[in-house]
Amino acid sequence: MLVVMQSHATDEQIRAVCGVIESLGYKAHPIPGAGRTAIGITGNTGAIDLTSLEGMPGVVECIPVSKPYKLVSRDVKENDTVVRVPTPLGDVAFGGGSVALVAGPCAVETAEQTFTIAAAVKKSGARLFRGGAYKPRTSPYSFQGLGEPGLKILASVRDQFGLGIITEAVDHESLDLVEEHADVIQIGARNMQNFSLLKRAGRAKKPVLLKRGMSATLDEFLMAAEYILSEGNYNVILCERGVRTFSDFTRNTLDLSVVPAVQRRSHLPIVVDPSHGTGRRNKVLPLSRAAVAVGADGILVEVHHDPDRALSDGPQSILPAEFDQLVGEARQIAGVLHRSLN
Repeated sequence: MLVVMQSHATDEQIRAVCGVIESLGYKAHPIPGAGRTAIGITGNTGAIDLTSLEGMPGVVECIPVSKPYKLVSRDVKENDTVVRVPTPLGDVAFGGGSVALVAGPCAVETAEQTFTIAAAVKKSGARLFRGGAYKPRTSPYSFQGLGEPGLKILASVRDQFGLGIITEAVDHESLDLVEEHADVIQIGARNMQNFSLLKRAGRAKKPVLLKRGMSATLDEFLMAAEYILSEGNYNVILCERGVRTFSDFTRNTLDLSVVPAVQRRSHLPIVVDPSHGTGRRNKVLPLSRAAVAVGADGILVEVHHDPDRALSDGPQSILPAEFDQLVGEARQIAGVLHRSLN
């Protein structure tokens, strides 16, 4: 159910409606829009009769929402959500006509390695830095990340270079630390349906970047985001990072068609990770260009100055010079679509 408020509804009237909803045992989610506020209602297991709300001051109407993902749906919020990530160099926006650039190594290995890459990607124009302090790996014998020391290195990158930090949390304990040190909390593909972790991310005070599971349908992807929003965190960025198919010439199959599909159903911004989506260095640049062309709100790419010696995902990491080329080409494509890089 969705309660649509009048454009001139006061904060007091909105609070009064939320109070009635919660007194009935449901949860109210005020979602401001460009012209008016809508109040999403969750916690119901079936149809509910809230017609009495329509007589309250400031209420226009109550509308049933048929989709299972209520809060991420455009039925609840017609206008695009713009997630703003504060950095020492100013806010970076996901959505709203701009394309965000996120770059960095797959894993934080040493301070020297991380600072070298950070200097290079900043010079090329990136304002957000990706790097894994925690690395969920298929093999228990693979490099699992530095953990908290890696987070401290990333915090030093922010201090020294002014870049915002995006890094992954793999469980409740690591999420507490990531929330303390990073600017955006990443939930990886392997944890897309870790519902306990999603709920914890929904209680965090930082934006969340949610990656699509490697076998997830579009509805499953949006329902995972619904878990986060239902806990009160509305700053969610979706990320397409490839799905598992029968193709064997790339690590995954990058599903760029999901970008316009998400944008049709949801108000949340969506970005693309062509590094994990292909697993091949020579495919990252062309698919980054394609991601911008198809309307993605950002791209995440892995960059390493010495990928042959990388401890994680070296074959899909591009060199700093290639990233510089990518930025120039992405800027030109974005301009054709009347968008800009940030």
